[in-house]
Amino acid sequence: MPEKDQAETIGDDRNLDTILGIPVNIQVVLGSATMLVSNLLKLGRGAVIPLNHRVGEPIDIVVNGRVIARGEVVVVEDDNSRFGVSLTEIISAQSGALEM
Repeated sequence: MPEKDQAETIGDDRNLDTILGIPVNIQVVLGSATMLVSNLLKLGRGAVIPLNHRVGEPIDIVVNGRVIARGEVVVVEDDNSRFGVSLTEIISAQSGALEM
């Protein structure tokens, strides 16, 4: 297939709509912890697991296993019982970072 035809096919609106319709798994990572299985089995209601992030540190936004951004936890304006994330930094594909 010639280059021009291939570029037109890739940029085709129908192909773009197909790609934009692919679901992705988004995770907001507040932190992580490592513990022994024996300690894990001792956990009960009300137990606290200390995480590796501190209050005020940026949290990671992960899409399909890759960190794509960092942000801070916010309360959703319309519903004070829900949290959201305000993005503060977008991570570039080359492992550098682009500030927003």
